[in-house]
Amino acid sequence: MLSFSAIEQARQRLSGVAHRTPLITSRALNALCDRQVWLKAENLQHTGAFKIRGAYNALAAALEQGRVGRVVTYSSGNHGQAIARSAQLLNVDATIVMPNDAPEVKKAAVRHYGATIVTYDRFAEDRAAVAAAIASETGAIIIPPFDHLDVMAGQGTCGLELIEDAPPLDAIAVCLGGGGLLSGIATAANHLSPTTQVIGVEPATGDDGAQSLRAGRLITIYQPVTIADGQATTALGAHTFEVIADKVPAIVTVTDRDIVEAMRFCFDRLRLVVEPSGASALAAVMTGKIGTPGQRVAATLSGGNVDRARFAELIINGVE
Repeated sequence: MLSFSAIEQARQRLSGVAHRTPLITSRALNALCDRQVWLKAENLQHTGAFKIRGAYNALAAALEQGRVGRVVTYSSGNHGQAIARSAQLLNVDATIVMPNDAPEVKKAAVRHYGATIVTYDRFAEDRAAVAAAIASETGAIIIPPFDHLDVMAGQGTCGLELIEDAPPLDAIAVCLGGGGLLSGIATAANHLSPTTQVIGVEPATGDDGAQSLRAGRLITIYQPVTIADGQATTALGAHTFEVIADKVPAIVTVTDRDIVEAMRFCFDRLRLVVEPSGASALAAVMTGKIGTPGQRVAATLSGGNVDRARFAELIINGVE
């Protein structure tokens, strides 16, 4: 299982690479939620999302062990960008397997960082199998987006900062896709502030994590359809589920409409651009699913990589 010491080691590797992102507060948000709320603004992180933490830590750890000349991963966008940038920083060739319907802004960023993109059909192909075939042909190592202990340790540094910078918290709402961020923050919080509940938040159509937690075993669902593309996973990872089952008491869900309302609040009142996946944790707080009146709660704004036209469409028109 992921250890707290691994998260501390990750923080050392990430020194000078990942930003220590701010905690943002809003009196309007506190009044709306009837809670004291702190937002961990990972949308302001290097590459626009928390993913640089895990990607760089995993790639740097592999280099320390002399195991890498090339790297391949699969990602809807943010992890791909993070691996591409980490590979650029560490002088490693990178290939990113991305769905053909990934936001163009995320594809453009991957290309900007010098990585090669291979696309696949998320509804008909297995992205892990595509990446495995590339790795077999090129001799690359695979760094998956969440089910990897060094990736999880890197994401856990977000939790270290949050616990250190916030006052004592009753609960932390964490955006949940494959579970890397949730398992990392839960491990950090369990060590530093064991009375703080860490709660996962998923799109309602992609509730594999909630189903798995209730069943006590990994549940795989059909490819979910949601505006939160970074959370459109079909299952948690074996490593991430092990931590979540041990340290996360609950996983809640939010609708796409809830997510849009959270995005609107961030834009209108905080002047922050947050992508749909990055807004789901705040959506859970705004809909009263995290904490109780008067409590101190935090939420991750896990990313801000959203195409301008798509962002404007969601903010103005919402979802059907």
